[in-house]
Amino acid sequence: MVQLHVKRGDESQFLFNTTVLAPVESVIQQITAIYNGRLKVDRICSEIPELADHGTTLPPNMQGLTEEQIVDLNLIDEWEEKCVPSGGPVLRRDEIGRRNGQAPNDKMKEVLMRTVEEAKALISKKQVQANVCVTMEMIKDALDPLRGAVMIVYPMGLPPHDPIRMEFEDREDLSGTQASLQVVTEEECQLWWAGKEMQRGKKLQDYIGKNEKTKLVVKIQKKGQGAPGREPVITEEQQKQMMMRQYRRQEELKKLEEGDDDSHMDSEWTDRQALRKQFQGLSNIKWGPR
Repeated sequence: MVQLHVKRGDESQFLFNTTVLAPVESVIQQITAIYNGRLKVDRICSEIPELADHGTTLPPNMQGLTEEQIVDLNLIDEWEEKCVPSGGPVLRRDEIGRRNGQAPNDKMKEVLMRTVEEAKALISKKQVQANVCVTMEMIKDALDPLRGAVMIVYPMGLPPHDPIRMEFEDREDLSGTQASLQVVTEEECQLWWAGKEMQRGKKLQDYIGKNEKTKLVVKIQKKGQGAPGREPVITEEQQKQMMMRQYRRQEELKKLEEGDDDSHMDSEWTDRQALRKQFQGLSNIKWGPR
C-alpha cells in the first residue's frame, strides 16, 4: 500500500493508505472526508466540556442576556424542562450567558469527559508518530461513543439549536466562524506533491510510479490559494540531530587539543640527560652569587 502523509500547510494531519492505481479524484474524496471528519470530532469535543460544565445551550434569542434582561423581555427557555440531565441538574451558571446553567452531576460529567478524551486520542495527530493510518471507520468509531455518551447523560436529547446536536445531525452552521476557514470541501480541494498539483482524471501511478511501498508527503490546499510551500530537504528532527552531532564533534576536538598540550616538555622528568647528570653530580646546579 502507498502511504500518504497528509498535511495542511506545514502541519501534519494524518496518514492515509491507498494504492498506485487509485484515481486522484477518489483519493481527494477520501482524504477530504477524513480531514473534515476529524474537524467535526474536534468541534464536538470542544463543545462537550461546556455542556458538562454549564448544561444545554440557550435559545439564540436569549444568549448573552442577563437574568434581568430575560425577565424584562419575558423570554422563556422552553427546552430547560425537557432536556434534563440524568440524576438531576446541578446549578453552574455560565458567565457568558450562552448555556442555561443546569449542568449534569459529577458522575455524568465524568462520562462525558472520559468519552471526549478517548475520541480525541483516536483522531489525534500523534497517530502520525505512531504510524497509524486514519480511516473513515475510525472517525465513526470516535463519533458514535460521543453520541452515545450524550444520550446517556441527556436521555431526552438536546435542544435542536444546541451545536452538539446540530453537529451530530450534520446541520452545523459554521458561517462567520474560525472553524469555517479550516473546512475544505471536496470540490475546492487540491492535492499537491513535490510542488506539483495532482490533477483529477489521472491516477497516482502517473505521478509516483508503480511501487506500492512508496511513502510520500502530500498537501491539501483550497483552489485559488496557490501552491503550498515545499517540504524542506531535511526535517526539523534531522536538523536537530545534525546540530547535536556537530556539537559533540566540537567537544571531542577541544579534548584532543587539550591532550596535545606540550607544556609538560619543560618538566625535569622529560630531560633525557637527567640520569647522566645525576651520576656526574651535575643536577640541581644553580647559577648566581651565593
